[in-house]
Amino acid sequence: MANDPSYLPYSPQTTKALTIAPAWLEANNVHTVRITWVDLINNIRFRAVPLSSFQRLLASSRPGVTVTQCVFGLAGITLASGFGPVGEYLYVVDLATIRLCSYAPGHASIVGWFQDTTPAPGRVLGTGVPMCPRSVLKRVIDTAASYNAAFLVGVESEFILLKNTNPIETVNAHGWSNSQALASGTKETEAMEDIAQGLIKSGIELMMYHSEGAPGQYEVVTGPLPPLEAADALVHTRETIVNMASKHGFRATFAPRLHLDNCGSAAHTHISVHPINPDQSFGLQASSGDAATSENILTPLERIFLAGLMDHLPAACAFTLPIRASYARMLDGIWSGGTWVAWGRDNRETPVRLCVPPTRVPVPAPAQAQQAPAKPAAPAPNPPSGNHFEVKCVDGTSSPYLALSGLLGAGVLGIQSQSPLIEKDCRAPAATMTEAEREAVGVKRRLPRTWEEARGALEGDVAMRGLLGGVVEGFLAVGETLDGLLHSAASEVERIQMLVENY
Repeated sequence: MANDPSYLPYSPQTTKALTIAPAWLEANNVHTVRITWVDLINNIRFRAVPLSSFQRLLASSRPGVTVTQCVFGLAGITLASGFGPVGEYLYVVDLATIRLCSYAPGHASIVGWFQDTTPAPGRVLGTGVPMCPRSVLKRVIDTAASYNAAFLVGVESEFILLKNTNPIETVNAHGWSNSQALASGTKETEAMEDIAQGLIKSGIELMMYHSEGAPGQYEVVTGPLPPLEAADALVHTRETIVNMASKHGFRATFAPRLHLDNCGSAAHTHISVHPINPDQSFGLQASSGDAATSENILTPLERIFLAGLMDHLPAACAFTLPIRASYARMLDGIWSGGTWVAWGRDNRETPVRLCVPPTRVPVPAPAQAQQAPAKPAAPAPNPPSGNHFEVKCVDGTSSPYLALSGLLGAGVLGIQSQSPLIEKDCRAPAATMTEAEREAVGVKRRLPRTWEEARGALEGDVAMRGLLGGVVEGFLAVGETLDGLLHSAASEVERIQMLVENY
């Protein structure tokens, strides 16, 4: 629930991740490289490789480490249906992704691509395998680019600092943006300052941090990046939060909702949609269908992206809200985005909030500099915009790569089909509206309200499954195994303890 960062100065062409080159590892006193990946159930895993061994890897044409193919089917030590003990992937490091681990001096992290070790039928050696989450997201980004569209993504990471997981004990009981939650000299303030400085030192743009509404809850807001880089940065952000908290004796948890009488923890995802070439329209036409309510503030590209997002949001929820506990947060009336498929300008009770930049006050030019106004240039058919969308139906138990694949993939499907935007600007909480009022703004469908409903929506969305490919089957299979593990505990107290110790 942060004051939203402004996206206006940013563009996909000029906004890049601040990482370091391999040649700088030794100069930064790095002795160990963490070859890191995220599996389908959002476990962050790594292999610790001494720098000398890592440097030897770089001599290969495909530098990386081999990993069993069942890696994407593991939940604990249980293997999901469809995965087995035979076969290996080559996890090839992406040398553009190296970041210093401020929480572990002498360590750096790097992510990469899962590839076939040897040629496989129907696949080009050296490209990502169907189960590789980073490759799936890159495919979505490349598809968007073929339609003249690019994105920037920023994330609000909400989490709770716990003194104890058994019983659950938070660090304090202070509320939203309350100064006492960051009082000088307290251990939680020291932890938050270390988290903030750690992110900055690792090259991640920290826009702000503050306390949130629930006991012991905080939020870290990181700046926009192109989607693949944003997902990589979010993985590093979460690792920084968890490890810095651990150094201070705390457990940082991204569990969706620990207190049923208070706020949950989300990973609100801010997405801006940009034409790669503003002079290229690709046949996009502005629509006046909802001009009376939205003030026609959406660009044509934003409109069809949003149409696709609305159409396929129920399926995307399987990725963005991937466990049963996710749905304890997604309720009406608690500012979590509500349960209706809707969007609204600055409406925090819709799952997609349109954020419009504040009106700029013109600065008068000095009298001597005033000149006759120049003739205005013809407007570009697909101009850039300062708008962005905040997607609220995302939490920190989701894989950044799969969550963005689902959300951006939904929008890309709208761009491909040039879908009409049925839903209009919703100016009130949809749950408080009458059926006739919802009908008037095109709000007719509910979001999934259970884990089963979300999985069913994904299984039934043929277009989404076609875009994302074989990773969908693997995700559904291992998700079912994880669900059994998380609910194997005998009591609700034990289930919550298992949840916070895993997420």
